[in-house]
Amino acid sequence: MPTVPNLLMNDGRLIPQIGFGVWQVPDDIVVDATLTAFAAGYRHVDTAAVYENERGVGEAIARSGLTRDEIFLTTKVWNTDHGYDQTLRAFDKSTHLLGVDEVDLYLVHWPAPTTGNYLQTWRAVMALHEQGRARSIGVSNFHEPYLSSIIAETGVVPVVDQIELHPWLPQAPLRSFAADLGILIEAWSPLASGELIDNPQLIEIAAKYAKSTAQVMIRWHVQLGNVVLPKSVTPDRIRQNIEVFDFELTPEHMAAIDNLANGHRTGPNPDEFM
Repeated sequence: MPTVPNLLMNDGRLIPQIGFGVWQVPDDIVVDATLTAFAAGYRHVDTAAVYENERGVGEAIARSGLTRDEIFLTTKVWNTDHGYDQTLRAFDKSTHLLGVDEVDLYLVHWPAPTTGNYLQTWRAVMALHEQGRARSIGVSNFHEPYLSSIIAETGVVPVVDQIELHPWLPQAPLRSFAADLGILIEAWSPLASGELIDNPQLIEIAAKYAKSTAQVMIRWHVQLGNVVLPKSVTPDRIRQNIEVFDFELTPEHMAAIDNLANGHRTGPNPDEFM
C-alpha cells in the first residue's frame, strides 16, 4: 500500500498530499468508493455541502475501521450559505450529516463576489476554528484580490486555496502568490475532468514510465508541491491514482507538461461565478 507524504500547513498541521475527491459522486455510490479509497491507502477525503454526499462520506468513515484521527476530512460552505450566521448553520448541518464533531479542514467553497459576503463568511469560518470545530481553515477558488482582502481585513491567512489546476491551467501566478503567503495549493479537476487523458504528448510521456496519463499528471502535481484531489469511482483507477510514488518525472518531462498550458478551464471562472 502506498504511503502518501504529508505537507505542512501554515498552522503547523499536516495534510496528506493526495486526497480522494468525491465531487459528482452520488450519496449511494460514495460509500463504496470511499471505502475502496481507504483500502488503497487514502487518508484524506474532500467533500462539500453542495456535493450532497456528506452523509455517505460519513457512513464510509464510520465503517472504515479507521480511527477519526487517521482520516483528514475536508468539507466546504456553499455560496447560498454565505454570511456569518448562515455559515455557522451550514457547518452544523455538514457535521451532522458527516457524523462528526469536527472537520480537519473547512473551506469557503467560492468567493461568490457578486454577493459581497465572503468576508463575513470567512469570519464565521475563523470562529469555528477558534472553537476547535474546524481544525484548519482555508478557501477555494479565491484569486489574488479575494485572498488579499480577507487577509487584510482579518489578519488570518488561509492554510490552503483549492483551485482548478491541471496542465492546461497551471495557475503559475496564483501559485506563486499563494506560496509567498505560505498558502498551500490544492488542485481540483487535476486531470482536466478527464479531457487530458488521451492527450498524445501525455501518452508519449506515460509510455516511458509504463504509467497511465492520469498517473503522470498526478505525479506532475506532486512534484509541483500541490495537494492533489483525483476523483474516480472505478476501483482500479482509485488504486492507480495513488500509485505515483515509485517514479519521478524528469525536468524535461515536467517542462513538456508545463508547455501544455493554454488557459482552458473545465469549470467556472471564480470572478464570474456567484
